[in-house]
Amino acid sequence: MIDKAAVEALHDRTLGPEYKSVPPAAWGLTVRDYLATAPTLADFATPVVTLDRRHLTSNIDVMARWADAAGMRLAPHGKTTMAPQLWAEQLEAGSWGITLATGWQVQLARAFGVQSILLANALIDPVTLRWISADLDAHDDVEFVCWADSVDTVARMTEILGTVTRPIPVIVELGGPHGRTGARSVDEARRVAAAISSSPSVTLAGVGGYEGALAHDRTPAGLDAVRAYLDEVAALHAGLAADGLYEGRAIVTAGGSAYQDLVVERLSSVVDEDTAVVLRSGAYVVHDDGFYADISPLIASRVGEQHLSSAMHGWARVVSRPEPELALLDAGKRDFPFDEGLPTPQRIGGRDAEAGHHISALNDQHAFLRTPGTAREDVPVGTVARLGLSHPCTAFDKWRMLPVVDDADAANPRIVDLVHTFF
Repeated sequence: MIDKAAVEALHDRTLGPEYKSVPPAAWGLTVRDYLATAPTLADFATPVVTLDRRHLTSNIDVMARWADAAGMRLAPHGKTTMAPQLWAEQLEAGSWGITLATGWQVQLARAFGVQSILLANALIDPVTLRWISADLDAHDDVEFVCWADSVDTVARMTEILGTVTRPIPVIVELGGPHGRTGARSVDEARRVAAAISSSPSVTLAGVGGYEGALAHDRTPAGLDAVRAYLDEVAALHAGLAADGLYEGRAIVTAGGSAYQDLVVERLSSVVDEDTAVVLRSGAYVVHDDGFYADISPLIASRVGEQHLSSAMHGWARVVSRPEPELALLDAGKRDFPFDEGLPTPQRIGGRDAEAGHHISALNDQHAFLRTPGTAREDVPVGTVARLGLSHPCTAFDKWRMLPVVDDADAANPRIVDLVHTFF
């Protein structure tokens, strides 16, 4: 659940120049009043990143149906967007809760009334840990779980909290070689679970981890590495269940937006009346035209009609033509993601980009658009380009507000909403 009134109140916020690319005509108006003027994309300054309403709705529906058919709970990773308006849509579509990555993100989610939260991280910051403990004491209807990957983590949590009224549920995180966090063996993870069971401050909630750290492609070797890791997660859970360490229904959690099909393949067998598998996929809500467009199991070439589609685009304007086959755009690293691939030209001046047109580099505020074989006068200064973007997790954090268009393929898309982000 989420506080729908708090989410809707975002439309009462007043617009101003602190919102990048929002036009001066909107300054001083509330979001609600500005939307009533029927703005279009042409009213916005460049650069700008937009969301596509059609594909947002479709992506949320596709993932919700897919997880339900697989018998899995869905707790989308909210840190991807940090947008309560989108969280509300995901929860409305049937998601069990929202996954987050930091204690502060949890506090923000609680401010918007999110009641079921999975913190996919250790929580040993004293200020935040005590705050969350007090919040749980005050709200019986709130579900919260965090992670631990070492006996030291459990000891620190216990030291901070002492004896509590409501112990904090903790998942044992299993990692993998050269991965990120997580106990590096099943035996070590079992020692962590034993420490949790012995603590007066926390209680054992389940097991989990992040398989996406172990591969970066869908080659046979990459898929085998993910499968082997997920089998270890299942074995860890089976061992803890056999030892009787769970006090209630257990959670087994994995699943980013690259290998959720393998999570279903390897972990569906653990689902029963005492165990729920929770997928934490987050990027699916907007998908992309780069990394996830290639690696996701839910693209058209792998699943057919019910597939994910990119719901985000970058728009930038040519500001310089210093060389015959080079155009400089007014957007750079401060505007568009670049950690999982550079933006890709899709439409230039309202026409499909030609073969060979590409972005070769990004500076802080400029993009280098290479236009081989195209005359300078065919892409003059002032031309607007639509770009495909890669990796939503580093797209949203550059924008405090993103316009939502009705159809990014239209000649002049209508703005149908403005989505606030909190980073």
